[in-house]
Order: sequence, then structure tokens, then C-alpha cells
Amino acid sequence: MFSGGLVPISNITKSDFEAFWPVFKDIVIAQETYAFDPEIDFETAYDLWCLSPHKSYVIKENGLILGSYYIKANASGPSSHISNCGYMVNPDSRGKGIARKLCLHSQQTAKELGYSAMQFNSVVSTNEIAIKLWEKLGYKIIGTIPNAYHHKKLGLVDAFIMYKQLGYNKNLNRDC
Repeated sequence: MFSGGLVPISNITKSDFEAFWPVFKDIVIAQETYAFDPEIDFETAYDLWCLSPHKSYVIKENGLILGSYYIKANASGPSSHISNCGYMVNPDSRGKGIARKLCLHSQQTAKELGYSAMQFNSVVSTNEIAIKLWEKLGYKIIGTIPNAYHHKKLGLVDAFIMYKQLGYNKNLNRDC
């Protein structure tokens, strides 16, 4: 159980992802929040979450993976100054401030990497806890995609595009 104290967030390793894989797989199979193929295999998931993004991080306490996130450019070229993140929290650690801690860390990391904004491209409208948290942290819903997500239990539901300006950064040349 998360103590709420200073738990460091660190770069994810392959062994971290191996430990987190059962949680990752369960979240994807649930088809409630992530638009990843429910049949995703470990190597594809590892590449998607840990190798393809700009950076990926993990938060753990006493060897237990509490959550993880990746950060990458939302688009390339002239739009590469906007970041995109994905977050997953171990169900056993939910309601303990892990997602908040990961999001705050990701915003600081985004600024350090030269990003000037962060955008979430598809926040499932039924994921009310996440939406409330993102709004508390300053994200705005800037668009709705009708019937964008096929929720396993609810069928087709809307998804939101959420955005937050992080501050202008003149140095937009990153090694992405």
C-alpha cells in the first residue's frame, strides 16, 4: 500500500515492465480506458510503452509497481512541441494519489524535454475519475469524438481531447 510519502519516479527498465505486465494486460483486456489491442503480446506492449516513446517512467514502493507513464511528441515536425502521455495505475494503488503524482512528474518532464503543451488524444468519457483529476490539474476538454471508443461493457462511448499549455519554450529542438 502506498504510504503517500516521497516515492521516487524513475526510468522504467525491462524488468520493471515485466513486473507491471500483468497489470498492463488486465487494463487493456478490460477495454474501459485504453485503445490497445486486447490481444497485445508482451514484446509489442514493451515496445509501445517503453521503447517508442521519448521516455517512460515507473513509480514503485517496496518492489511493487504502483504505476507507470510514457511521454512522447503528440505529432511530428511543426507540431512536435506538444507532448502526449499515457498513464496506468495498479488497481491496488488507485485512490492514493499515484496518477496525480505521475501527471505532475510528466508535466515537469515535458518542460525539461522542451515541450510547451500536453494533449491527451482520447480520454474515454466514462473514465470520470481521470477526467476530474486532469481538470483539477488544469487540462481542458477541447473536443469530443463521438462514439470513439468501444467500451467492453457500455458499447460505443465518446472520447475527449484534453489539453494543457505548459508554458512557451523557445528551445523546441529536442532529440526525439
